[in-house]
Amino acid sequence: MKSKKKKSSPIVTGAIISLLLIIAIIGSVIYKYDVANRDVTNENDAVTGQEPTNDGEQVPSNDKDDLNVGEIEQPQANTNEDEKPKEGNSDSPDIPTASANGNGTAGSKSETDAPKENEVVKKENGYIVGQQPAKEPTYVDNILIANKKYPLPATFNKGESPEARAALEEMIGEAGKQGYTLVAFSGFRSYEYQTDLYNRYVNRDGKDAADRYSARPGYSEHQTGLSFDIGEKGKENLWLTNGFGETSAGKWLATNAHKYGFILRYPEGKEDITGYMYESWHFRYLEGDTATKVYNAGVTLEEYLGIE
Repeated sequence: MKSKKKKSSPIVTGAIISLLLIIAIIGSVIYKYDVANRDVTNENDAVTGQEPTNDGEQVPSNDKDDLNVGEIEQPQANTNEDEKPKEGNSDSPDIPTASANGNGTAGSKSETDAPKENEVVKKENGYIVGQQPAKEPTYVDNILIANKKYPLPATFNKGESPEARAALEEMIGEAGKQGYTLVAFSGFRSYEYQTDLYNRYVNRDGKDAADRYSARPGYSEHQTGLSFDIGEKGKENLWLTNGFGETSAGKWLATNAHKYGFILRYPEGKEDITGYMYESWHFRYLEGDTATKVYNAGVTLEEYLGIE
């Protein structure tokens, strides 16, 4: 006798199909929610600048390389041409540049280009660390400046100033009448010559010592063509020594040089201002009666112009 197969009830079949559909719908919703949640997480990571590591931790990403220990970040120079620096004392590291006619100015910075909070200027023996080479010479009140803060371009090569040479010869002539045989044993120096000279001093005495009496290339007043090292003929052993300043000739020169447009550029006791040790032999020419004004005021050129 054959057994009869039981047929599934249509109601049961429909229920099973409905249950499968519900499970599929729920699974789809859960999948979409999970994908959406991942997208939001990735967007948040992008906004906060974080990058996931292989182990799933989040680490901040930097836009620039980290500074090494002990290094100090330098403030950026102002590039806004509408804001010109004013004259006056300033502890800021910006490098003012001359205008096309040579009438550049230097001094305090405006509020917009002042150093930001926590930014510190790092110096080495008076020189600004990381300072970029000058593109133009710096003038303050039409006076050409070359010191440890305001360098000259490597291409500045005007040679010796004829006006300065004429004033020097006049001064030497008057000194001769007083019984002093003065001679300028060093005048204009090119950027290349100063480079060789400075490097020799560094090799001989070390960088710290050399920076007290020799300018780095681009920072030398001799490159202006307006400075001379002066000594007395017959006393060459005192050249480039402060013993010259103790002689009668040296004293006469220090007292009368301003009458011919010259100043003792690096006076005694002013190293913290000029950046160089006392040099009784180094004289700088200034046009007009400026030298007399500086001399009568008893100040350095930096103090007279209100700059560093």
